[in-house]
Amino acid sequence: MRLGVLDVGSNTVHLLVVDAHPGARPLPAYSHKAELRLAELLDDDGAISEAGVHRLVVTIREAMQVAEDKGVEDVVPFATSAIREATNGEEVLRHLTEETGVTLQVLSGEDEARLTFLAARRWLGWSAGRLLVLDIGGGSLEIAYGLDEDPDVGVSLPYGAGRLTGSGLRADPPAPEDVRALRRQVRAGIARVVSDFARYGTPDQIVGTSKTFKALARIAGAARSAEGLYVQRELDRKKLEEWVPRLAQMSSRERAALPGVSEGRSRQLLAGALVAEAAMDLFGVETLEICPWALREGVILRRLDHLPAREGGGA
Repeated sequence: MRLGVLDVGSNTVHLLVVDAHPGARPLPAYSHKAELRLAELLDDDGAISEAGVHRLVVTIREAMQVAEDKGVEDVVPFATSAIREATNGEEVLRHLTEETGVTLQVLSGEDEARLTFLAARRWLGWSAGRLLVLDIGGGSLEIAYGLDEDPDVGVSLPYGAGRLTGSGLRADPPAPEDVRALRRQVRAGIARVVSDFARYGTPDQIVGTSKTFKALARIAGAARSAEGLYVQRELDRKKLEEWVPRLAQMSSRERAALPGVSEGRSRQLLAGALVAEAAMDLFGVETLEICPWALREGVILRRLDHLPAREGGGA
């Protein structure tokens, strides 16, 4: 069957269409996205602005029309931290349902960590052993660890690249004192949860998911996306540490000229790099592998796991 997952995230509204059935690898068929950067559209009270809500309505309508045009049988719509933590989140959800007919499931931070972990586990397989997964989104950082498909521990921290850029790195390029303050904030927050993971032992493999990790790996020398999903890509901490001060001195326009960095995410790259560097340092990670599957794929896999046999095409 043809499934769609509609991800209303902190950076983008992304419709991913896949051809899938239980027991098989979901095959991407079409991708439609619009950059909204909701994490940067909050007012001083933490509410999504009226303009932001209007843009959400228009964008979701467009995405659902695309799903219909592409023959999608079932769309799984969900939202993450931007709506989850907005002070008017419940009101926004009701308005979206009234205007579009779409009811968004709001994932908790722990849900995000667990579903991202599931996607990484399925991609890497059981041979990866004890797995540590790091995911930097627009609104939050998810960390999960485990041996099975459901992690032993998963946490979500408010250290997304978009959120931190909007709150702490507003100048372009940012002031050095703002960079140092954000670095201290992020490291102190991540350090508080390291012991929650240490009790489970040393991971056999560490992976990073999300656009931020992919972009950082690319500027540090990893293969281009055009070379395909199955080319192994890694991010080396020493190379990242060399890039962080360089990124801090660049404007967003200069960052957008780097390989693998889109114009829409260039402003957020420094904040994402500070989070990645802190997480790798505090968890003792020298090198991590980039996993092409993340939250959206986790949502699809979970949906497939719960399909009745007849719906999935079985006997």
